[in-house]
Amino acid sequence: MPLSLVAALALAATPAPAKTQPFNHHDMISMRRLSNPRVSPDGTQVAYVLRSTDLEANRGRTDLWLVGVDGSAPRQLTSHPDADSDPTWAPDGKSLFFLSSRGGSSQVWRLPIDGGEPTQVTKLPLDVGTFRLSPDGARLAVSMEVFPDCAALDCNTQREAERSKRKATGRTYDKLFARHWDTWKDGRRSHVFVVPVAGGTPVDLMKGMDADGPTKPFGGPEEYTFTPDGKSVVFTARDVGRTESWSTDLDLFVSPIDGKAKPRKLTEKNRATDTSPVFSPDGKSLAYLAMSRPGYEADRYRVIVRAWPGGQERVLAEDWDRSAGGLAWSPDSKTLFATAGHIGQQPLFALDVASGKVRQITKDGTDDSPQPAAGNRLVYVHDDLDSPADLFVINQDGTGSKQLTQVNQDTLSRVRFGGFEQFEFPGWNNETVRAYVVKPVDFDPKRQYPLAFLIHGGPQGSFGNHFHYRWNPQVYAGRGYVAVMVDFHGSTGYGQAFTDAIRDDWGGKPLEDLQKGLAAALQRYPFISKEKKCALGASYGGYMINWIAGNWADGFKCLVNHDGILDERMGYFDTEELWFPEWEHKGTPWENPEGYRKHSPIEHVGKWKTPMMVIHGGQDFRVVETQGLGTFTALQRRGIPSKLLYFPEENHWVLRPANSLQWHDEVLGWLDQWTRN
Repeated sequence: MPLSLVAALALAATPAPAKTQPFNHHDMISMRRLSNPRVSPDGTQVAYVLRSTDLEANRGRTDLWLVGVDGSAPRQLTSHPDADSDPTWAPDGKSLFFLSSRGGSSQVWRLPIDGGEPTQVTKLPLDVGTFRLSPDGARLAVSMEVFPDCAALDCNTQREAERSKRKATGRTYDKLFARHWDTWKDGRRSHVFVVPVAGGTPVDLMKGMDADGPTKPFGGPEEYTFTPDGKSVVFTARDVGRTESWSTDLDLFVSPIDGKAKPRKLTEKNRATDTSPVFSPDGKSLAYLAMSRPGYEADRYRVIVRAWPGGQERVLAEDWDRSAGGLAWSPDSKTLFATAGHIGQQPLFALDVASGKVRQITKDGTDDSPQPAAGNRLVYVHDDLDSPADLFVINQDGTGSKQLTQVNQDTLSRVRFGGFEQFEFPGWNNETVRAYVVKPVDFDPKRQYPLAFLIHGGPQGSFGNHFHYRWNPQVYAGRGYVAVMVDFHGSTGYGQAFTDAIRDDWGGKPLEDLQKGLAAALQRYPFISKEKKCALGASYGGYMINWIAGNWADGFKCLVNHDGILDERMGYFDTEELWFPEWEHKGTPWENPEGYRKHSPIEHVGKWKTPMMVIHGGQDFRVVETQGLGTFTALQRRGIPSKLLYFPEENHWVLRPANSLQWHDEVLGWLDQWTRN
C-alpha cells in the first residue's frame, strides 16, 4: 500500500479535536460541584458529595460518590431525586451513614458499601439538620429545630400544628434577633440531641437553652463532636441572652449523652469565638479554633490544644500570623493539619503539636478539607482560577500530589479559560498590596480589551486563586474582558494587621489601594483599555461601588452594585448582626456618629454621575433591600442612566440556577452596553 494512502487512512481514523468555546456563565452553572470528602477508616477510599444542577427544576441535586485514594474505581453510590449528603463512615468501614430528604423529611440513612439498598436509621418527627456518629457507631448526635421550652419532640409538632390553624399571622418579639440572614425567627432553636442508632428516645443535650447548636446561619456538624469515650458531646453555642445580636461569644460546652447534667462551659474565660472541636485519635487532646477579641468576627483563628479531660490549654503556633481552619489530626496524634489564607492562596499546613512548628504542604490555589489517608498521605479538595474543585492526594511532606477525580471533565474538554497571574504594587502607605489579573480568552497582546474591575466583599475576604460560582472572573474573561481583583487593606491572608487596617476606614485605605492597583494594572498591562472600564462589587464591594460613585467618579464607564450599603447610619439600624458595624465603625451610631457619617456613600450622592446597575435580594436581611432601592432612587432622581435588578426570593447571594443565569445575562449586558461602543 502506498505510504501516502496509509497516512491518509491513519488521518481519517484519528477523531477530530473537540470543538471548544470560551468559558461562559452557562458552563459555570452547569458544572458539578464536589464537597464533603470523607476518608474511610482504613484510609483507602473517599466518599464525597457531588452536586449537579437541574435547570428544569431550578435547583441543585446532591448524590454520594466513592473513589479509591489511588484514584481507582470512582462510582456513584446514590441517585435518588431528593438530596443525599453528609457521608459518614461506620467504624468498620462497611457502610456509610448519610443525610437524605427522600421520603419527604430530612433523616439519617445507612448504605452498605458492597451493595444493597439504603435503609432509614432515624424516623424522627422533625427534620434532622446535621449529624455526627459516635466513635463506636452506636449513637447519633443530631441537630433539630425545637422550641427550647418543649419537654418532648411531640410538643414541637403539636405547637406547629396549633400555630398553622391561627388566622392571625402577627409575631411578637421582645429581643433581637427578630430575623437573621434570610429567616424570620419563630421561637425555635437548633438543638443537639443524642439518639441510639438502633432506635430510642432522643435526648436533648441543650434542654432549655435559648441558643442554637450548631450556630446560625452557617454552622454545621463541624461545630460538635462526641468525646473519645462516646459518653459526652462537645458542642458550640452562643448562649448570651439578649446580647446575641451584638455578641461573638461562641463557646464550647460539654454535655453527657444522657442529658442528666446541665451542659458545662469549657471556654468560660474567652469572651470571643471558640468553635470547631476535634479530638485527637489517642483521645488525650481536644483541638479547637479560637479568636481573642470580643465583637470582632474577622479576628485571627488561633489553634488551641486542650488536654483531655484535664483541661490545661495552650495556643499552638502563636507566632504564626495566619487564621487557621479545617483542622484534622494525624493518626499518631502528633500533627494537626489545617488550611489558611496565605498571600492570595489557601494552602494546606502541618502544625507540629509538640513544638508548634508550622510547615506549608501545598502551594498555589485553594485547598480545603484535609484528611489523613493510608500511606502517610492527605486527601484534600483543590481548586484554582481555572480549575473547579476536585479531590487530590499528596504525601504529608508535600510531594507526590495526584488528582483523584475529574468531575467536570466533559465541560473542561470543551471550554477555554483565560490565563491569570498575581501581581503586586505599593498601595496605601507604600505597603505591598497584591492583585490578580485574568486575561481574556484567546488573548492577543496587540489588542485592547475592556476591563471588569471586581471588588470583593467581606470586607475581610479575598478573591484569591479560587474557582467561584457567583463571582467568577473567568466568566468575564470568556466575554472578552480583562478581570482585575485587588486584595486591598482589610483583605485576609496577608497577616492580621493588614486585615485589621480597614477598621474605621472603609472608604480610606481600601479606596487608595483600588486606585493605585488600577493604575499599576494599566501600566503593567498595556492591553487594558484606559477608557473602557467598569467596576463591580457585592456586599462590601457593593458599598465600595457607591463610595466610588461619589469619590472616584471619573474612573469608570459603568458600575455594578450588588447588595451594597448606601447609608451607613441606617445600615446599622436595619441589619441583624450588630457586632459587625459596631466593630467596624467603633461603636453605635449614637456613641460614634462621625464613624458612620465620614465614610457613608449617602453623603456624596450629589457628586454621582456614572451609570450604575443596582441588584438586590428581597430576603437579604444583612444589607436590606431598601439600601438598594434607595441607591436606585438616587440615581433615577439625578437623571443618571441606571437599572434595578431585584430578586424577591434571594438573600445576600443569588443561589437559584435560573436567577444566576439572569444575573449574568443582565450584568454582562450592562458592561457590554457601556464598553463596546
